[in-house]
Amino acid sequence: MAEPDASTITRPILLAAGGTGGHLFPAEALARELVMRGHLVELASDERALQFTDRFPASALHQIPSGTVTGSSLGGKLKGGLKLLRGVLSAHVLMRRIRPAIVVGFGGYPTVPPVLAAAMQGIPTLIHEQNAVMGRANLFLSSRVRAIATGFPMDERQLKAHKIKQPCMHVGNPVREAVLRAAIMPMPEVISFGKLSLCVFGGSQGARIMSEIVPDAVELVPPHLRHRLSIVQQAREEDILRVKETYFRIGVDAQVKSFFSDLPQRIAESHLVIARGGASTVAELAVIGRSSILVPLPGSLDQDQAANARVLEKAGAAKTIRQPEFTARWLAQELTWRLENMQSLVDDGYRAKLIGIPDAAARLANLVLQTAAAPRAAAPRHA
Repeated sequence: MAEPDASTITRPILLAAGGTGGHLFPAEALARELVMRGHLVELASDERALQFTDRFPASALHQIPSGTVTGSSLGGKLKGGLKLLRGVLSAHVLMRRIRPAIVVGFGGYPTVPPVLAAAMQGIPTLIHEQNAVMGRANLFLSSRVRAIATGFPMDERQLKAHKIKQPCMHVGNPVREAVLRAAIMPMPEVISFGKLSLCVFGGSQGARIMSEIVPDAVELVPPHLRHRLSIVQQAREEDILRVKETYFRIGVDAQVKSFFSDLPQRIAESHLVIARGGASTVAELAVIGRSSILVPLPGSLDQDQAANARVLEKAGAAKTIRQPEFTARWLAQELTWRLENMQSLVDDGYRAKLIGIPDAAARLANLVLQTAAAPRAAAPRHA
């Protein structure tokens, strides 16, 4: 998509995102792209997100109340509905005050009030869906916005099932600058009987299962292969000592921390990644180009992580496994095979890179500016 002439867009562009990294990371990447092009960017979210946005390139941050109406009890639904109503009213006031050129939503319930208020006032709106299946907040907004951008291709079956008729364009998931820097790094040299660098992380909801399974699996790998493993692993604070002790006892080189600020670089320095199936994780693995074993987070009503992981699996770049089947014995067999077939790591990484979209932020920025500048009747076509 060619970059549109956005010289007529002088008002701020308002981004609205939920309070998790999965929503904020792509919003941050888009914000940096828009600021680089000379546009003014502001951010609307709830109190959870605004405490993590000290490096978000926005000229103003707006806290908007939001709530869900999907609780199990009637009282919970009413409470969430009232909070959502307060958020919409607050967002109406914000729209009249800043008159944004466009409001771009990134999913999560904090997205609903700003996008809904903007649509009701005739302000151009667009949503970006990071996952391979559309989330509930974005699904609610999908019929009210002028265009939809997706991180993964949306097939006709999905569009028909959700009765989505708005223009829908696959642009990819914008990734952070640190990911783009890591994508330039070559994969560590692969030698038939050399080291296999393994990076393990699971996010706030996934680190526990990794701490329970991965060290025990490594211990089951035959000793003549096990010594070739070099591990970087994220673990919860309460699990770090136990995980470190296991690796020390079996003689495996490992770095174990609760948080790695340079995670994209750690991914690039690895041959193999074991992780969940979050949209940002899948996008980063594809852009950087690394082989992976993905364990989608269970329990989601939409099974979004499983759908995300299947995209890499279908490309021949990853192996996915359901959490109940992710056992130490299964993983030990998988690691043993990888250690005996090191070339597979190179092949998987190459196939991952083929589907990566490093310029997703630029593609999304073009669509945002095109939608903001276009007359109401002229919307981008499906792609």
